[in-house]
Amino acid sequence: MNSDYLALFFQPSPGGVGSKPRIEIETIHEDSDIVSSARSMDRNIVTPDLKSAEMAEQDSGGVALVINGDSLAFALGPRLERTFLEVACMCNAVICCRVTPLQKAQVVDLVKRNKKAVTLSIGDGANDVSMIKTAHIGVGISGQEGMQAVLASDYSIGQFKYLERLLLVHGRWPYIRMAKFLRYFFYKNFAFTLTMFWYSFFCGYSAQTVFDAILIACYNLFFTALPVLAMGSLDQDVDDHYSLRYPKLYLPGQFNLFFNMRIFIYSVLHGMFSSLVIFFIPYGAFYNAAASSGKDLDDYSSLAFTTFTALVVVVTGQIAFDTAYWTAISHFVIWGSLVLYFFVCFLLYEWLPVSWIVKTSSSISFGVVYRTMVTPHFWFSLLMVSVVLLLPVMLNRFFWLDTHPSFADRLRIRRKMGKKPSTKDDKKTAFKRTAATRRSVRGSLRSGYAFSHSQGFGELILKGKLFKNVENLRGKNNSGSKIHPTSDDYQPILVSSVPESSEGSSSGASSMHLPIGKHPENVPHTLNVNTEDWSHSDFRPSYAKEPSPLQGTVIRGDGRRQRAISRETQV
Repeated sequence: MNSDYLALFFQPSPGGVGSKPRIEIETIHEDSDIVSSARSMDRNIVTPDLKSAEMAEQDSGGVALVINGDSLAFALGPRLERTFLEVACMCNAVICCRVTPLQKAQVVDLVKRNKKAVTLSIGDGANDVSMIKTAHIGVGISGQEGMQAVLASDYSIGQFKYLERLLLVHGRWPYIRMAKFLRYFFYKNFAFTLTMFWYSFFCGYSAQTVFDAILIACYNLFFTALPVLAMGSLDQDVDDHYSLRYPKLYLPGQFNLFFNMRIFIYSVLHGMFSSLVIFFIPYGAFYNAAASSGKDLDDYSSLAFTTFTALVVVVTGQIAFDTAYWTAISHFVIWGSLVLYFFVCFLLYEWLPVSWIVKTSSSISFGVVYRTMVTPHFWFSLLMVSVVLLLPVMLNRFFWLDTHPSFADRLRIRRKMGKKPSTKDDKKTAFKRTAATRRSVRGSLRSGYAFSHSQGFGELILKGKLFKNVENLRGKNNSGSKIHPTSDDYQPILVSSVPESSEGSSSGASSMHLPIGKHPENVPHTLNVNTEDWSHSDFRPSYAKEPSPLQGTVIRGDGRRQRAISRETQV
């Protein structure tokens, strides 16, 4: 797949300090097609053509932006920061190289101020602390660079590769659990509170509650707390293997599809409708009702016990529908909550002596459990409430699962059918520990680059092996034939031995020795590609008087030619 690289050059205008800056945007292709454009920027900044960028992305597979620290200083200015952000958002990847710690934090802050996105910064050294603190979420890597980044971060990991599991598994699961937790929490509390609101129209607005005071205290503490906690800590739609295998599952969280204003309003309306059904069906069932023995059932105690029982049954059934991952703990807390409720009711209204509860508000309901449960009105009310509130939810789930299943639903069905995920993707090579990686931190000679897990060149530099045969190589190469003659006043110094011919090159062009000469101080050395010279006009060698046939062509390692255009690069 071909790829393009979008290079941004911020240069001051030759007119002076007060003149307008100039942005040069160039797209460098791997093949011979080259698209370049230069635009003069002022306060009315013109961004690159979005249609051209989209067409280039479709043809070549994406565009990447690479910008260094000097250019980033201009890009983060007040006039150009929005343009830089728009150009960066059109690219698939943005690389800011050779930047200061302050510039890292400024780039993160630019995204935070202008985009509705959650930013995450990851680093392993002290130079990443400002960037980690600026982002919404900071991740520190504990390694050779010290513990400053870990101490300033929200999460700490051992290696950079663990970021994939941190996001796709431990980031997606808690989001789904928290979304379900909030939806259920709003639903059950609106259904509980509004039931007492409807009762206020029938008690003369006397502030009397339709439920017993002890049952009200136990509702959020014992009867409905454990199921929602179990769902908020254990529930998952698919296992960790599927989460890592299919990163597409992470997309709904980025668009807030599991909890937003629409889902919040739906939870509130669902709770309001449930409260209406929970109160008015038992109220109508016990209105002017009488038992088979002729005893009156139209009393406060029977209505309160039946209404609260219907409430507990409905909210427990609702959380059973919301639970996607059933474990032994889930079964225990969900069905155990129902058992605990009936145990408390029998203990409070039937088994405890009357003298213990005579001074409480529960004394007027003593003996209501046996008296109500033997009547058909109680069971009819529970059945009607459950059918009206739980059956539509179950049918709605099955309908959407059968007609419009989500990607997670399809994977869950595939897992239940016993199908394993596809293994077409390449397996990651395991990291093999060597003698160099088992060294202690004190004796390590690793390179100081970030995320470096292999031994660097410290040992070669310390032992002097890197420049041991420099004199031999210099004499050997000076005696060989050269493509271009050199002048007497400019003798090149060869950095390393270069083979006379490149066997892997498909172009058939011979390789050149790269000379390094001396030039006066405070005089910048410039390299002009696709021009007539490549050194300073006053100090270029004699063999560079004529243009080379290979100017503007870069021979890659695989033998392919790669053309590039650059304006003027300061060395």
